Amino acid sequence: MKSIILREIKSFFGSPIGYLVIAIFLISNGLFLWVFEGDYNILNTGYADLTPFFTLAPWILIFLIPAVTMRSFSDEKKQGTLELLLTKPLSVWEIVNGKFLGSLLLILLAIIPTFIYVKVISNLGSPEGNIDMGSTIGSYFGLLFLIAAYSAIGIFTSTLSENQIVAFIIAVFLCFIFYFGFEGLASLIPGSSTIISLFGMQDHFKSMSRGVIDTRDVIYFLSITVLFLSLTVYQLKSFKA
Repeated sequence: MKSIILREIKSFFGSPIGYLVIAIFLISNGLFLWVFEGDYNILNTGYADLTPFFTLAPWILIFLIPAVTMRSFSDEKKQGTLELLLTKPLSVWEIVNGKFLGSLLLILLAIIPTFIYVKVISNLGSPEGNIDMGSTIGSYFGLLFLIAAYSAIGIFTSTLSENQIVAFIIAVFLCFIFYFGFEGLASLIPGSSTIISLFGMQDHFKSMSRGVIDTRDVIYFLSITVLFLSLTVYQLKSFKA
């Protein structure tokens, strides 16, 4: 599995993809948070917290992560190398986990530079250091689990077509449905909003953003991640058969 992870990382940084993903994520966040006027501008909120970043990041990642994962198995299918990959002395689970972890590590590399936002906000606070670290740490954990779930969805959709654009569109659609769809549906059905919203990622992400790591939220994200990785394995085994 280690060889698959290294292969994915090398392929990301052996082409412009890895650098573009990191640059786009950091630049887009930086512009919305510090330059553009609007609801996401931290300097205009009057509060020393990173709520605007954690509100914006899931939406940017809805498009960015599928762009990273769309080639995972679609490209293998198109080039005819998937059969060769499946004949290697690795289980299908090891291959899927290798692809998944490779994509996950790339996105995490894009997240790491945002830690400087914490330092900047802390310095801007009045008094200096006046920042809710509990909420910030919880939000970063929530973002980590959200990235894992998005990546698993993207890896799965890459097995559905050899066309990367098709895989990208399906991944964006599924990520949107799981993040916002249930929340939107809950607002349309009176009396059942709480139950329906529990099926969506947004409700659990917001819960972790309060600074309390609830096992129910962790189990939810892990379940979504494992579900789509299992579906990926099923798809590959069907192809192998």
